[in-house]
Amino acid sequence: MGNLLDGKKILVMGAANRRSIAWGCASVMQEQGAELIYTYQNERLKKSLLKLVGDENLLVECDVSDDESLTNAFSTIKERFGKIDGIVHAIAFAPKNELEGDILNSTRAGFAQALDVSSFSFLAVAKSALEQDLLAEKASLATLTFMGSSRAIPSYNTMGVAKAALEAEMRYMARDLGKRSIRVNAISAGAVKTLAVTGIKGHSKLLDMSQDRAVDDVSVTTTQIGGMCAFLMSDLASGVVGDVIYVDKGVHLI
Repeated sequence: MGNLLDGKKILVMGAANRRSIAWGCASVMQEQGAELIYTYQNERLKKSLLKLVGDENLLVECDVSDDESLTNAFSTIKERFGKIDGIVHAIAFAPKNELEGDILNSTRAGFAQALDVSSFSFLAVAKSALEQDLLAEKASLATLTFMGSSRAIPSYNTMGVAKAALEAEMRYMARDLGKRSIRVNAISAGAVKTLAVTGIKGHSKLLDMSQDRAVDDVSVTTTQIGGMCAFLMSDLASGVVGDVIYVDKGVHLI
C-alpha cells in the first residue's frame, strides 16, 4: 500500500462491477491509502457493489437525475463521514437507440436524458456537495470522458455530444470552483471492455480499433486509468486545473 492519499476521504460515483473504470479508480485509490465511500443508483446495483465493497455502511443511495436524492445522499455522507476530499464522477447513460447507427437516430427525449445523466449530473453533484458544505478545503473533483467528445466515433453519437458538453462544463466549473480552492479535471479514458462500452453497437470493433492504435498495441487498463485518478485526487496535482487528461496509451494521437 502506498501513502499518496493517506487521510483523504474520496467519494466514488458510478462503480458498477469489477470491470468498471470507477472500480479501477477505487482500487488504486484504496491502495494509496484513501478512505472510500460509494454511491449506487438502485437496489439492483447495490447488490453487485456490496459484493465488492463488503461494508454496507460505505454505500449510499444516490440517483444523480433527482435533486432530492442528491441532497439526501450528501446529507447522509456528511453525517456518517464528515467532510470529504474528493469526488470521482464516473456516471453516463444514453438509451440504446442513441448508441447505434448514425446521429439521426437520436430522439429529443433520448438526447435530453443523455445530457442530463452524463453531463449535467457532474454539475448537479458539485452544486449539491457545496450546498451541504461537504467538500473539504482543496478538494478535487474528477469526471470520466472519452475522445468521442471531439472525434466522430462509430455509433457513439449522442454520448459523444454529451461528453463534449461534460468537458466544456468541467472547464467552467474549474474556473468558478477554483475561487473556492476546489480543483476540477477530466480523465479521457481509453476504450475498455466495460458494461457501458458493451452498450454501444459494434463495441467489439471499437475495442479492436483502439488496441490497434495504442502505441504499444496493448489496450489501456482500468488500473492505469485509476492511477491517473489517484494522482488527481492527491496533493501532487494541486497545479492541475481544468484539464482533460488522456489515459489511452496514445490512441488519441492517431
